Amino acid sequence: MWTYHPDLLARPVPRYTSYPTAAQFTPDAGRTELALRLDRVEPGTPLSLYVHIPYCHDICWYCGCNTGAANRAQRLTAYVEALEREIALIAARLRGRGKVARIAFGGGSPNSLPLVDFVRLLQQLLLCFDARDIEISVELDPRRLDATWISTMAAMGVSRVNLGVQTFTPHVQAAIGRIQPLDMVERATDQLRAAGIATGFDLMYGLPGQSLDDLAATIDASIAMQPARVALFGYAHMPQLLPRQRRIDGSTLPDLATRFDMAAQGYAMLTMAGYDAIGFDHFALPQDGLARAAREGRLRRNFQGFTDDPADILLGFGASAISQFPDLIVQNEKQAGPWRELVDAGQLSATRGTFRTSEDRLRGGIIEALLCRGEAPAGAVHPMPDLSRFERLGLVELSEGHIFLTPDALPYARSIAACFDAYLQPVEKRFSHAV
Repeated sequence: MWTYHPDLLARPVPRYTSYPTAAQFTPDAGRTELALRLDRVEPGTPLSLYVHIPYCHDICWYCGCNTGAANRAQRLTAYVEALEREIALIAARLRGRGKVARIAFGGGSPNSLPLVDFVRLLQQLLLCFDARDIEISVELDPRRLDATWISTMAAMGVSRVNLGVQTFTPHVQAAIGRIQPLDMVERATDQLRAAGIATGFDLMYGLPGQSLDDLAATIDASIAMQPARVALFGYAHMPQLLPRQRRIDGSTLPDLATRFDMAAQGYAMLTMAGYDAIGFDHFALPQDGLARAAREGRLRRNFQGFTDDPADILLGFGASAISQFPDLIVQNEKQAGPWRELVDAGQLSATRGTFRTSEDRLRGGIIEALLCRGEAPAGAVHPMPDLSRFERLGLVELSEGHIFLTPDALPYARSIAACFDAYLQPVEKRFSHAV
């Protein structure tokens, strides 16, 4: 289906959930700059809120998230109390300006918290912000999900959850430290559907000991459950940056050619099953909002991946959470202890970030358009990057300053978009391969 060009995939590139990326964050942008942007929010401005829960009961070895063990009740209680204070602090700064359309809980695993604490946090958000007619989504660990959690989320208005599935193959689960029986996920999916909550699955390829047949079996099992959305990510093995990944035997990882075949296989299986391809690694049933946004040219990209969220301002709560404005991206203090100290002192917790210049916004718009719509006007960029090798291979078409990606370009979309990244170094070790 796709032609394999290993030289185009050899260079690690960002996932471009923002531009500039987190690799450009410095202490030059932090709480002062965040305060100024909050003060400038106009009444009625659409806002999206993200709440980060950096804890899991079981730490999976592959995970690249900022998360720690939820092994002490006191630690979780202190974190939730600080989150309540941070929510109130930022809401007080806004003074009722802005209108919330989306709330997302991520992590880690939000259901590593006691259910009562999740309810407390959601109630605090609804109390402090103008948040009517909102969409609420939650990332969940199906190993810690029960009927009470599901019924309570439905009662609180949660409309979508995302389940961390990764793989259903037992020997691959053992190799990544995540044992999760198929029937457990089937039961959770059935209960969520009965409660009227849409479900998404996160799946992975390129895992240790994983074969093409293993991936096919996981995708077949997922298709049978009919999640509204599926994200199929390539595992990024970076043990030099993520010590927990040192428990994974790198010699058992599929090579680049096999990873390419896995990405192609996943695309073929999911699209043949009726899913629309959304960008390079998401899939959605045609009636889902993400698929509609893609068809209508409204697809966006932010720190949660491909999204139909139209808001230009995202406010992040919790340790390491990121807030984004048209001209600024800032990240909260990464470590939960120091983050809590800042919040307890009544201070905004943003400690690093980057300004988005007009040139950044221009290049970021091109990168987002290429990844979301497969085309972009790029005539305003000077100098224009050299895309001739992609053009010779039939992956790109150029016409009067406009760039079009051909259908064969999908696995190379990140590599093509990276040509417009003014910050990317010739040799990067912080990013994953495009497949």
